[in-house]
Amino acid sequence: MRACAGAARPRSLKRRERSGARTRSKLGAMRSEEQSCCIPAFAEVTNTRFRQHQDPALRVRQANKRAVAHPATATRDNPGMPDANADPLIVAISSRTLFDLEDGHALFEREGLEAYARHQRAHEDDVLAPGIAFPLVRKLLALNEGAPPEAPRVEVILISRNSADTGLRIFNSIAHHGLGIRRAAFSNGAPPFPYIRPFNADLFLSTHADDVRAALAAGVAAATLLPAQAPAHRHDQLRIAFDGDAVIFDDEGERVSREGGLAAFAEHEQARRGEPLSGGPFRGFLDALHRLQAAFPAGEAAPIRTALVTARSVPAHERVIRTLREWGIRLDEALFLGGRPKGPFLDAFGADIFFDDSEHNIASARGHVAAGHVPHGIANRSKHD
Repeated sequence: MRACAGAARPRSLKRRERSGARTRSKLGAMRSEEQSCCIPAFAEVTNTRFRQHQDPALRVRQANKRAVAHPATATRDNPGMPDANADPLIVAISSRTLFDLEDGHALFEREGLEAYARHQRAHEDDVLAPGIAFPLVRKLLALNEGAPPEAPRVEVILISRNSADTGLRIFNSIAHHGLGIRRAAFSNGAPPFPYIRPFNADLFLSTHADDVRAALAAGVAAATLLPAQAPAHRHDQLRIAFDGDAVIFDDEGERVSREGGLAAFAEHEQARRGEPLSGGPFRGFLDALHRLQAAFPAGEAAPIRTALVTARSVPAHERVIRTLREWGIRLDEALFLGGRPKGPFLDAFGADIFFDDSEHNIASARGHVAAGHVPHGIANRSKHD
């Protein structure tokens, strides 16, 4: 859960202050639109439904459009959209996760900052290739289709150790790829994580492990990604997978398991099956993602699909299910693997990104999907405390 609940309040207050003026300005347009939106021709409706049946990607786009046209509570038959007064999902991302900057980074490691700066200025018109998190970012920003510019559903913010001067190539590449990223912080070599909280980020992704740990300590969900080229495109749906213990939940279960073994863990969880687990570092991000996900209908045509992929097995599953029910969180799929390698299952799910606190599980996952290591909990404590 986010460490400071009050941090989100000013943003919500400002949005409510703007909402009155925005609502008044929209009333006239809405009445005009209602008068002009007559029943469409039967042939056009039939053709649209046929194209939706043939093209799953079109179904996702149509769901977005229906959400704008009918801002009501989301159901399977009547998808809604996020409340215009609701805060957007905000994801902060480093430049090395968004783009493939490894040639320049290798030059920096060999020859220093000046050589790196000359290289970036000389190549600032050369478009950077997509990086490991590029597909995730593109799908996140696609959720803004049809939303008013002043009230986006998702905002992506660039957080970079580059200077603004060397970062010009990054902005040129953002424009070339058509990414709607408009806010950025360039720290010119200094740790950039202090800017994550003022941006009210729900999630921070970086290749720099120290920045990730600092963000987690500040109460922001964060994960380390190894830099790599973007994985191949598999589907238009945004698919995010989470480990449970020490990610969505706290590391209570892992501490019991390490101290007493699997038998002690099973006994502990069975005895507390009716007691909700405490939230972990990704509880706040999961809440924000769920609010966004709830604006669309569940099922095959939903633009977002989530999964829990955990090493837990029966009977430790019950406490997890009851906790999510208590929180009011919907996860589309849940895989209780009982210690099986997670990589093949994540590949089958088609995750755009997977979050886990275990470096062993991350190593298994990286052969199949983009995987973010969450350096939190007892599994990581001895290395960095």
